[in-house]
Amino acid sequence: ALALYSMNNKALVAMSGGVDSSVAAYLALERGFCCAGVTMKLFNGEAGGGSAKSCCSLSDVNDARDVAYRLKIPHYVLNFKERFETDVISKFIRVYEEGGTPNPCIDCNRYLKFNMLLLRARELDFDFLVTGHYVRIEKQNNRYLLLKARDLKKDQSYVLYMLNQEQLARIIFPLGDLNKNEVRSIAHRQNFITADKKDSQDICFVPDGDYGAFIERRLQKKYPCGDILDINGNVIGSHKGFIRYTKGQRRGLGVSNKGPLYVCDKSPLNNTITLGSEAMLYTKHLIVNDINLIAEDSITAPIHVSVKTRYMQKEKAAVVEQIDNGKLRIEFDFPEKAVTPGQAAVLYDGDVVIGGGTIV
Repeated sequence: ALALYSMNNKALVAMSGGVDSSVAAYLALERGFCCAGVTMKLFNGEAGGGSAKSCCSLSDVNDARDVAYRLKIPHYVLNFKERFETDVISKFIRVYEEGGTPNPCIDCNRYLKFNMLLLRARELDFDFLVTGHYVRIEKQNNRYLLLKARDLKKDQSYVLYMLNQEQLARIIFPLGDLNKNEVRSIAHRQNFITADKKDSQDICFVPDGDYGAFIERRLQKKYPCGDILDINGNVIGSHKGFIRYTKGQRRGLGVSNKGPLYVCDKSPLNNTITLGSEAMLYTKHLIVNDINLIAEDSITAPIHVSVKTRYMQKEKAAVVEQIDNGKLRIEFDFPEKAVTPGQAAVLYDGDVVIGGGTIV
């Protein structure tokens, strides 16, 4: 992929303090790019908590700086806390309050890493932005395509479906052809402090995973308990605040039943959640809005695709049609389980990302 670019171009490397971005910086240097590293400061310590399983902590900044020093490249820290609060955390809270389940990692990529950081790279006279995402870019017929990584276990194309042609022309993903073991091997050979560092797993600003408690702390309010209903509207229990539940959830419901029950619906207006059998979770079609298409400008006729409605999910066969400029209708070949408003639906043609949008 790096063959697309001229040598001696200037590249700003997004360095999160992890092994992937460390190796991405090294590979960019090896290909002849003039590099500088940058780490985004996104929140105060109160939000992130410094968990080893999250990213963007103070220790991550120090690790990124250590790698940059070893590579003999400048390292900067940019304060994007205000925009992160507005574009990611506030939206995260709003979607939960509306009854959906947000994906803040997608929003961080959309609004911070590949918007604010890319703009800052341009202001600082860098030609490209380099990141450690596992994904590939190819150019075909004057159009940039986003492709899955060679290592499908690490593929991150799902969280990058929002990239546009102008952005793809200025982004480099050096890890797209590598697997994780190869990346760690490179890091060990370079004696990077990040070589054995574990991957971040949790949402960076909620490292303990308790989204309900985080939202209540941020808003300084307590979400009241409410009724748990069965599919016939009968009260069968009490919940601990509707924001603490998501569609498809089975554990922690506090309701006894002969068979397993799942969250099938949430009503913020009535402060209720509805439980049902697993069969109630399946749907044949969905609508997505706020769409972004990469492989084509528009979908002019129904096409066969494969679709992911969650990050760690196998793709499912479907037919998609564009019903207006901002919406797609997706019809699955077979009913799909726990399609959740607020999550992304991403469309693929083999390895190529067609585009995606937000499930409504």
